[in-house]
Parts: sequence; structure tokens; C-alpha cells
Amino acid sequence: MNRKNLLLLFLLFLSSASAQKNNLKIPDSLKKKSYEYLDDKIYDLRKDSVSASVYAYAFLHKAKSEQNWKEIINGYQNLLHLSQQNMRIIYADSMIYTAKKSNDNELIGSSYLTKGIVYYGQRIQDQAMDNYLIANSYISKTTNQYLIHKVKYSIAQTKFYIGFYDEAVSLLQECIAYYKDQHARPYLNSLHSLGLCYNKLGNYGRCSEINKLGISESKRLQIEEMIPYFIHSEGINEYFKKNFGTSIKNIASSIEAIKENNDSANEEVGYFYIGKSYWSLHQKEKALPYFQLVDKIFNERKILRPDLRQAFELMISYYKTKKDLHKQLYYIDQLLKADTLLTETNKYIVGKIHKQYDTRELLLEKERIKMENEKMTAELLWEKYYDWIFAGIILLMFIAILAVTYHYQKIRKEYKKNYQLHIEEQQTNKNKPKTKTEKVPIQNINSETAAVLLKQFENFERDKKFLEKDWNLSSLSSAFNTNPKYVSNILEHYRSKGINEYINGLRIDYIINLIQTESRFKHYTYEALAKEAGFSTTERFKKAFLSKMGFSPSYFIAQLKKENV
Repeated sequence: MNRKNLLLLFLLFLSSASAQKNNLKIPDSLKKKSYEYLDDKIYDLRKDSVSASVYAYAFLHKAKSEQNWKEIINGYQNLLHLSQQNMRIIYADSMIYTAKKSNDNELIGSSYLTKGIVYYGQRIQDQAMDNYLIANSYISKTTNQYLIHKVKYSIAQTKFYIGFYDEAVSLLQECIAYYKDQHARPYLNSLHSLGLCYNKLGNYGRCSEINKLGISESKRLQIEEMIPYFIHSEGINEYFKKNFGTSIKNIASSIEAIKENNDSANEEVGYFYIGKSYWSLHQKEKALPYFQLVDKIFNERKILRPDLRQAFELMISYYKTKKDLHKQLYYIDQLLKADTLLTETNKYIVGKIHKQYDTRELLLEKERIKMENEKMTAELLWEKYYDWIFAGIILLMFIAILAVTYHYQKIRKEYKKNYQLHIEEQQTNKNKPKTKTEKVPIQNINSETAAVLLKQFENFERDKKFLEKDWNLSSLSSAFNTNPKYVSNILEHYRSKGINEYINGLRIDYIINLIQTESRFKHYTYEALAKEAGFSTTERFKKAFLSKMGFSPSYFIAQLKKENV
């Protein structure tokens, strides 16, 4: 363990002890500094963790003395970023412990998300995903769009790792759209990941466009430390375009900057594709040192992206031609370790990657070399293996089709029931004379004020003001020239609804009437119907329609068309 690690461990011990005895001495000059000042100093010294840790512990001490839950969590997060990978989970757990004391969904969700990101950095994908999902369960209860998209970005990273590239692209595009004008670094990170996905999908032209845009945007946003990552990505992309010399040049020019960030994962990927480029140029001796660097990082960090396992296969192949049994055995053992790691990390990986050597065949190969026996034919084993895989895929597809069909029929049955109830209710209301129901006067609001507000609600509904966009409790209160509490209480007492349910209900009733009475609306798109009803997005319209009616707009229109035939 190096001196930096020892110092950080020592400071962590002192911080823990200070919870009971206030022995940790913070320089007097820092005690009255603002969080912003301390945070800026930590950022400026981020490459010198020893110096930065003094400000980080001053930050944490200040937050604890003020019992400021949010800043205590930020304090632990500062220390997390300054520490080595093997220590970061300690700080992540401290963040979660503190966040739970606050009972704040944003803080709890954000802390679990940080823990997931730590696990992702360690390439422990199953633990990362578990924490992402826990984080999402809290963050989804909030309106914090930054955290919501941060979860999406994190899950996209895991989907990329296990090979679900199309799903990752969809999530990353959402992140880019949100982050672009608000959060520069997450925007660039999302762009970088999107380019990697396009590379994996074989869309090399689009990947190059993204990398070019990323370099340009990094300069515009003055975050030039991201430029090496886009050059690194383009170097890998050039390998797949078979521009091997350009690939080597780009990756080699970016690797030092990536190493300075202690980014072993991308460093390892860079070495692999430099090696692959030399291999493709039939310069295998030049490729070997880079594959050995991949092996070195694998041994030290126990991290390996699924496609990088080929480095061990190529080394085995190379040393076969050299008849070096010792090296063959070593790299077979490494390949076995890699497959064990990958299999344990994610159950999908083995099924997603085509392997030249599966575990059983590797063990047989190892024994054949030791015994120096003649090579056995593995064709039958492979044939049986693929037969079982094929049968399993067919079975899974059949089960999936059954599940989807059942789900579809269940939904249609529910739609039909709710549609019939809607028609019956309409008939009942049509034949039923309108009677005014008197309610008990509302408490805490005098009767004159309540009467004025009820009249304003009637005018609001009669004039169809609800078709205007962006109504909320604050804007409606302002329009009625009263306070939000009165509006909320009136709605709850006389309409038995909250503001969103009230506005959305009026809009849905309005659009249903239009569809039923004017035939042209039956041919409108979702987008046009949403706009007509005052919804800001198509998704909000569909969600509100389904929530109120119990069936989708498309089902409703289809039934009306059937009845008019």
C-alpha cells in the first residue's frame, strides 16, 4: 500500500474516532471557510489526493458540526473520489448510512447510485446493477431530472458491458438530450459512451461523427481532459475500419492522459486494440507486449471487458506455433480465470460472446498438453453444445411469446371491460337529470371566499382554460389571485382531486368528447390529440388517458370506428 493510501486510511480512522471524541484537528484557517471554497480547493488539488484530503476532511467536519445531511454526504463523496478503488466502498456505505438518517429520497437514491458506480468501476456488474435499481426506486419518487438521467446513464453503462447496445443507445440519447444545455461533463460522458455503442453495433461512420462532435464540444465547453477519450474511441473505431496504422497512432497518443486519470479499464482496452492492430498487420512480435500489458492489468485489477479475453486466445495461438508449452499453459490458465470472472460477473456474458475455447474444452486442452497426447476432435462436443444452446433459445422464445400473448390478451380484456363501463356510465349520465349536490362547507376557508373560488373554477372549466399548457398549483393559484393552500383545499374538498388529476381529467374529458362528436379527430395522431388537449408531450397524454379511462386512446378510437361501420 502506497503512502497516499496509508494517509487516507489514517484520516478515515481519525474521522471515525471523532464521532465520539472530537480529536481530529482541522486547521483554524479552514473552519470558517464556505463549502464552495473548500469544494473548489478539493477540485483544484484533485490530482494530489494527500493535499486535497485536508480540505475534504475540513468540509466533512464543517458539515457534521452543522448536522447538514446533504453536505455530510457530499463530504463523504469528496473523500470517495480522492481514495483508491479498494477504499471507495467504505465511503459509499457512509453516504448511504447518513442519507437514511435524512429520510430524503434524493439523498438516499443518490447515495445508492454512487455505490453502484463504485462497483461498476471495479467491474462488479451484478452489484452495480443491484445498487442502480435500489437507487432508481428512491429517485423515481422525486422530480430531480439530473438524478433520474444519472441512473439512466449508469444503467446504460452496464447494458453496454453485457452487450445490449441498442438499449444502451436509447438511454444515452435521452441523457444527451437532457444534459446538453445544462450539465457539460455528463453530456460529454454520454456522447463518448454513445460513440462506443455505435462502434459495437458496426455503425463505424456514426461512431466517427460522434467522436468528432465530442472533440469539438470538449473544446467549446473547455473540458479538454475529455478529448483523449474521444481520440481513444476513434482509434478503436479505426481498427474496425481496418485502418490499423491510424488506430495505433490515435490510441497511443491518448493512452498517457488516460493513465493519468487512473482509468485502468480504458488503458487496458487501448493496449488490446494496439496489439490487435499490430496483429492484423502481421507484426505479431510487436503485438505481444501490448497483450502482456492487458494481462498485467488483469492480474493487478481483476478487470476485463468481455471482448478483451481474445488477447489470451491470440497468445495461446501464438505460443502454439512456437511450441512453447509453458506459455500455452499459462495463458490457458489466464483464459480460464477470465471466463470465470466474466461468468460470475454477469450471467448473460457467456451467452453473448463467441468463444474459441469454452471452459470444458480449455480443461481438456490443458490436460492434452500436459500428457503430450494426440489432439482429440472436439467437433461432436461442439455440435452437442450448440444443439443444447439452440434448443434452449427456441424454448425461451416460445415461453416469451406465450408470456407476451397472455399479457396482451389480459390487457385487451381489461380495456374491453373499462370501455363498456365508460359507455354505460355515459348512458346513465345522459338519462339522469342533473342535480346539484350540496357539500358541507370547508373548514379554514370562509364561505364567501370558497364561493368565489368555486365560481372561478366554474369559469375556468367553462372557458376551457385547462387547455393551456403548464398548469400547476402555483400558476392556478396566481390566476385565481389566491394562495396555493386554498386552491388545493377546494379541489380536495369539492372535486376530491389533486391539481394534476383535476387538470388532466378535464383535458381527457374534453378530448373524448371531441373524438366522439367530430369524426376528423378519430384520424388524428397521438401528437396532434395531445396538443389539442393541452398536454406538453405525447407520453403524458397517453399516460393520463390510460390512468383516467382504463384503456388506451388507440383502443378507444378503434372501438368507435367499429361502432360506426
